[in-house]
Amino acid sequence: MKKIDVIGIVGLGMIGNSLAVLTTMHGYRTLCYARTPEKIPLYEEKFDQMYREMEAHGLLTREQTKICRSYLRYVTSYAELGDCQAVFEAIAEDPAQKRACYRELEENCPSLLFIGSCSSSIKPEILSASAEKYKDRVLVTHPFYPVHMVPYFELCASGETSEGAVHTAMELLTDLDRKPVLLKKSNPGFIGNYLQFALWAAALKLVEDGVCDPRDIDTCLKYSFCPRYTSIGIFEHFDNGGYRLNRATCDAVFPNLPRYDEAPALVREKAESPDAWGARAPEKRGFYDWNQVDMTAYQERVNAPYWKFAACTLPEEECRW
Repeated sequence: MKKIDVIGIVGLGMIGNSLAVLTTMHGYRTLCYARTPEKIPLYEEKFDQMYREMEAHGLLTREQTKICRSYLRYVTSYAELGDCQAVFEAIAEDPAQKRACYRELEENCPSLLFIGSCSSSIKPEILSASAEKYKDRVLVTHPFYPVHMVPYFELCASGETSEGAVHTAMELLTDLDRKPVLLKKSNPGFIGNYLQFALWAAALKLVEDGVCDPRDIDTCLKYSFCPRYTSIGIFEHFDNGGYRLNRATCDAVFPNLPRYDEAPALVREKAESPDAWGARAPEKRGFYDWNQVDMTAYQERVNAPYWKFAACTLPEEECRW
């Protein structure tokens, strides 16, 4: 994009590091703000590991990695982000911290065209509430991890976000080989998490009601309809099937779908347990026992459907800062 030459990333957790891989592999000069300078070696190791994984899958060579790596720099002050035309903010899911970040960007970055928050749940109206200079340039640009592999982005603008900021964000993400969509209005969970958690609610209800075990549900998802939706969409599917059967099934199923007002007991008891249940918790137990699971092999299964989206036209020359 001619409009954007330098991209800033604030927040170097899983999303921020993966974003840096995405932007550098597309030849964008990328400045990553490290609030804690001592952690830069850790950030670098995570960044390099993602490139090593792509090398292992034949997506690029070691020499190409070296070229892409030259487009990355770490900075330790907001002032050093001054040349950025776009910033992706991927810090903690806390409106106060995000607003503080935007105030710093307003003071230090005179040429920003948009600020894209990677928030997965906070409405853009809340994010931009205390912004002044850049109130019209704040919007949600919510990705899914790993960002350099999963192409989907969902954008959500506030009533004060300018069309220019939205257009520029869409244009940049398209240039990064992503598949951005723009919501017409705010929605809890936007699109992706709203759909994912609707399915999660139904799955939990089946287990609560004693219909089946968690493993049965996972078998259903892996070997029935989920693979279909990697090549066609749900509206395509039901259009193709026709709506007489669809109406009859809706009439039978919809009255029995769960309507939780909050996280159900199956989730709440695990979240509130002193053992902090989950695959990465000390006890390594959730609905499954993860103690004997090869987590490297598991991660390979997680990533398997997405490697085809990670290929792109790579920069051919090292960056000249």
